[in-house]
Amino acid sequence: MNDRTTDDQSTVGELNFWSFIELANKKLATEHGFRDQLATEVLLTLNRASNVVTYDLESSIHRPRGWSWSSFRLLFVTWLAGPIEPKAAAELTGMSRAAVSNLSKSLLADGLIDRRPTENDGRSVQLYLTDKGREAMVEAFREQNEREHAWVSVLSEAEQRILVMLLDKLITNRSQFDVRGRN
Repeated sequence: MNDRTTDDQSTVGELNFWSFIELANKKLATEHGFRDQLATEVLLTLNRASNVVTYDLESSIHRPRGWSWSSFRLLFVTWLAGPIEPKAAAELTGMSRAAVSNLSKSLLADGLIDRRPTENDGRSVQLYLTDKGREAMVEAFREQNEREHAWVSVLSEAEQRILVMLLDKLITNRSQFDVRGRN
């Protein structure tokens, strides 16, 4: 069944995501004069897909461990790229340095990461996973990777590669306007 079909007489209580998109496209064009509804649909759908998958991974895998999605992202980057300076961790996770600093405090208290001064500059620190943190990440990512596979298994390998290519194109070809936000 296709959830994208709707009756023009839908009430707000009967709207689902796809019927809302149709309603939004219609109202944006007819009532407000906007003509590029496809761009709105693409970005609303991209945002929705990201939120749905992120919520699923966070609630099924990370929250039971006492982690937020942001905590997992910091642990993931530190696990694979560490030892790493907080500034670099912020860039790779897409978080602010303040967020990395706050998260690292709780992960430090949980015994999952530790800090040590950098070799070149005693004022700077590097984050690294403890043995407990490495063990936790291997187990958590094993679960997450199985769930990731389940999510994308509805797409062929070629479709998965095309999706990655299209998302990369969307992200990297944004120099035509002043993009605000993190990398």
